[in-house]
Amino acid sequence: MTEQEVPGVHETAILAGGCFWCLEAVFKDVEGVKSVTSGYIGGRVESPSYRQVCDGGTGHAEAVRIEFDAQVISYRDLLEIFFVVHDPTSLNRQGNDVGTQYRSAIFATSEAQLDDALALVEEMGEMRLYPSAIVTTIEMAETFWPAEEFHRDYYARNADQSYCQYVVAPKIAKFREKFASRRKQGG
Repeated sequence: MTEQEVPGVHETAILAGGCFWCLEAVFKDVEGVKSVTSGYIGGRVESPSYRQVCDGGTGHAEAVRIEFDAQVISYRDLLEIFFVVHDPTSLNRQGNDVGTQYRSAIFATSEAQLDDALALVEEMGEMRLYPSAIVTTIEMAETFWPAEEFHRDYYARNADQSYCQYVVAPKIAKFREKFASRRKQGG
């Protein structure tokens, strides 16, 4: 039996935390993550374009779909990384990116994920880990629309671009500092 055939090993997580370029770059570096796809979720328009989502009228969030091996990294571990590399207390914005398309959201793909996310947010709130309340929404996932090819591996192809240097790279550095043991081997 191959790894692909083992039941319950591969799972999907869908997270929104601002620009999807940042989350994609971080999670591609995480041990146990098999693939990361940038895209759109949570809106009213079928198969939206980047321009439509950026204009803010579709209701979609920029998000990443993460395929991961649950025997290597847990869903909760992914969420803990997520909460470190973006600001979960900032409503409908991350840095200079403003609008509901940049909201902090968790789109659970199972009831177990929903329960885990709700429990973690409650724990973090009780621990007062942030100076403000966590505004991350948690809901069941609906259709995830992959982003245009241009957005895939954006950081890897554009690391010298100023946005990548000033916004994406610090998030990667934060992940690598706080979760060094979760980094892919050879990464």
